[in-house]
Amino acid sequence: MFIVMIIIFVLGYIAIALEHPIKINKAATALLIGTLTWVAYILGLPEILNQGFNSAWNGFLSTHPGADHHDMINFVGEHEVLSYLGETATIIFFLLGAMTIVEIIDQHRGFKVITDKIHTTSFTKLIWVISFLTFFMSAVLDNLTTTIVMVTLLRKLVSGKEQKWFMAGLIILAANAGGAWSPIGDVTTIMLWIGGQVTTINIILKVFLPSLFSSLIPLLIITFFYPKSEIVRPKVNQADEREFNTPGERLGILLLGVGALLFVPVFKTLTHLPPYMGMLLGLGVLWVVTEIIHRGKPHEDRRKLSVAGILTKIDVPTVLFFLGILMAVASLSSAGHLNILSKWLDNKVGDIYVINLIIGVLSSIVDNVPLVAATMGMYDVTTPEMVSAAVDPAYIQNFAQDGLFWEFLAYCAGTGGSILIIGSAAGVAAMGLEKIDFIWYLKKISWLAIIGYLSGAAVYWLQAQII
Repeated sequence: MFIVMIIIFVLGYIAIALEHPIKINKAATALLIGTLTWVAYILGLPEILNQGFNSAWNGFLSTHPGADHHDMINFVGEHEVLSYLGETATIIFFLLGAMTIVEIIDQHRGFKVITDKIHTTSFTKLIWVISFLTFFMSAVLDNLTTTIVMVTLLRKLVSGKEQKWFMAGLIILAANAGGAWSPIGDVTTIMLWIGGQVTTINIILKVFLPSLFSSLIPLLIITFFYPKSEIVRPKVNQADEREFNTPGERLGILLLGVGALLFVPVFKTLTHLPPYMGMLLGLGVLWVVTEIIHRGKPHEDRRKLSVAGILTKIDVPTVLFFLGILMAVASLSSAGHLNILSKWLDNKVGDIYVINLIIGVLSSIVDNVPLVAATMGMYDVTTPEMVSAAVDPAYIQNFAQDGLFWEFLAYCAGTGGSILIIGSAAGVAAMGLEKIDFIWYLKKISWLAIIGYLSGAAVYWLQAQII
């Protein structure tokens, strides 16, 4: 069953990639592999757990040496599934909160305040504006929230499907690159920051330039080699225009909504509660404010502008896709597949740069969160005791706080997921919002992502040699 779990995951992955040819929604496939991998896990419990790759089970055995098959079922069913479901739920509720806030701003025509300021119809100029906005916004917010905001904004600027998909692809590259150099810009960077592997100032100073190049090089390639074209703006429905709020209300909702998103990292720093709690707090505040603003308006207007009505527009299949994919990867993490992979990299590769480059590429196939978690478990942050014990100086340099390994891991895990569209939260969100085809992304964007990824890695290596 250990092998069967991999087969289920691979077949499901292929079905997701071929969503359009086989005409099966990717959310349905994700839900299937998200449950069937756990079913295979349960059916093969003795074989899988007795391999010793699950540290939590090993700890349970140390205190319950007589554990039997019934204990195994309880352990996986009540501990592992619920534990990983809890981790997945934090991302799901964060996504739901962010999507709802963005939809509230959109329904109130708040983004019109921004789109009215962007007058260019040049494809080249617009990709530079959009990419740089995304790059820096994702460092302040995070790559997932930024992608949702920018893709929604993109809908107001571009009507052509090919141009819109292309720009959405560049938004994914810029969002992941921008999130990699900020301690709050990406889930994996947050993990390394909270775990003490990196500090705020150093991660910004050391990873900013590589991240910038990973986004900049694809932009330069498109600028010089992509056919020059004009963009076509979407036509505004005059019937909807009649229902718009006043300019003051639009601006107020935009500022309040963006403020709610920006408050999330502040909330986490002040309270040490998970980010999704801050997102839900912001949504609650925005909900109350909109209810108060619209309570004197006609019933039809209140219905269209109420959060209860806006919630019906949320893309539920995208949320279910997230749920299925994350739970499928969680089963592989719990059973030990990712543990085996990380140990193989350590034993067979050895070089810290190559290990991290491979982790980055793998993060485009398997979620980068469990990969980084497994890597963090493989290596210890250098301590004074290690220094006094005359541990290899190279190890101390590489694995100390703000060491080369941890900084490069933040870059690779953050930007490597851009290689495939389902390799990052930003990619999955854009795929769901714009219904981007997996194969289209593979043909049009993946090669740009690889060039950008390797360019940024080369910049980091050169920077490390010089400094």
